[in-house]
Amino acid sequence: MKVTDQFTVMPEGTITTPAGFRAGGLHCGLKKTTRYDLGIIVCDVPAQAAGVYTLNAFQAAPLGVTQASIAVDGKLQAVLVNSGNANACTGKQGEEDARAMRTAAAKAFGVAEHHVGVTSTGVIGELLPMPKVLSGIEELPSQVKADGAEDFCQAILTTDLVQKMTCVRLTVGGKTVHVAGAAKGSGMIHPNMATMLGFITTDANIANVHLQKLLNGVTDTTFNMITVDGDTSTNDMVVAMASGLAGNESLTPEHPDWAAFEAGFRYVAEYLAKAIARDGEGATKLIEVTVAGAESQEAARAIAKTVIGSSLVKSACFGADANWGRIIAAVGRAGQPVNTETVHIQLGDIVVLEQSRPVKFDEDRALAYLKGELVQILVNLNMGNESATAWGCDLTYDYVRINAAYRT
Repeated sequence: MKVTDQFTVMPEGTITTPAGFRAGGLHCGLKKTTRYDLGIIVCDVPAQAAGVYTLNAFQAAPLGVTQASIAVDGKLQAVLVNSGNANACTGKQGEEDARAMRTAAAKAFGVAEHHVGVTSTGVIGELLPMPKVLSGIEELPSQVKADGAEDFCQAILTTDLVQKMTCVRLTVGGKTVHVAGAAKGSGMIHPNMATMLGFITTDANIANVHLQKLLNGVTDTTFNMITVDGDTSTNDMVVAMASGLAGNESLTPEHPDWAAFEAGFRYVAEYLAKAIARDGEGATKLIEVTVAGAESQEAARAIAKTVIGSSLVKSACFGADANWGRIIAAVGRAGQPVNTETVHIQLGDIVVLEQSRPVKFDEDRALAYLKGELVQILVNLNMGNESATAWGCDLTYDYVRINAAYRT
């Protein structure tokens, strides 16, 4: 169990650990296998809600439905998810189907229709087989339970190899508060808010406006700082729900325990983001790029994401090739201010470039380091005081194999 001075990580915690939350999943026939493909998170009370969404111009139909639901009174009581079909680029019929899913879930669980969010993931451009979906929604109530988090996580996966979930505990005003999260994502990952879906639950008492601002800020430094293949999905969405059942006094940025809550919330988001990057399609290792010494946060983030997204850098990491030339080339094409005389690059603690000049290093030691499951790259521009970190994975033969036959 990891313990910090602000929060404690709960190894056995799930998205249903925060008070008031239940979840479940089942197979309704969207996937060719018998893996679950329909899931839901339900709260005992209407929860304060916030969301961030893909910036892809072709937003999938469910995203509009979820945004419309939250817009009514800033609350959600249930979030319905299907995998195996993205319901994206499906026109008016897709929009009607997403709304029909919301209506059916509201009826099945006895909640207000505008308190239901909907999201989908899977193949783009195919209409949902609605008789199967609606039949599955009718069965969902019997599958939802306090310990149903793993069933829910199975229901949201597509090409993912592992479930992604975490939970932390902290104290707010003397009350025990939990923040938990679950996510899916493995390919088509390059968020601008991958195919990426994230769900964060908390029992903290916090108003929608503060939850939304927190989610926006945390997303910028976590979910928006990962990439697998440079493709931003039509379906990316992260939703946060706060039941308020911990009984703490309302959290605001001025509250003395706000920093602890923010730290716990950020930990959950970063854990999920890194788990998505680590589980990239065909990946064998997690790559972490930190850019320091930048003139601005924007520059640091842009350069870090350019390096982490470089197919050449990713390929070099897969081949355990200490080819720092690919790293500096990515730095130089990021479209940000760079002093070409002051760049410093390290692979782990192995210095390969200093003041933009090559440094002799032990190739065998670098090879051994790059064969590990975690590759950390440090780029110091030596121009300012700002820094940013991005996460990604190596590019392997299996990535091509998986995506060459994704639909068939």
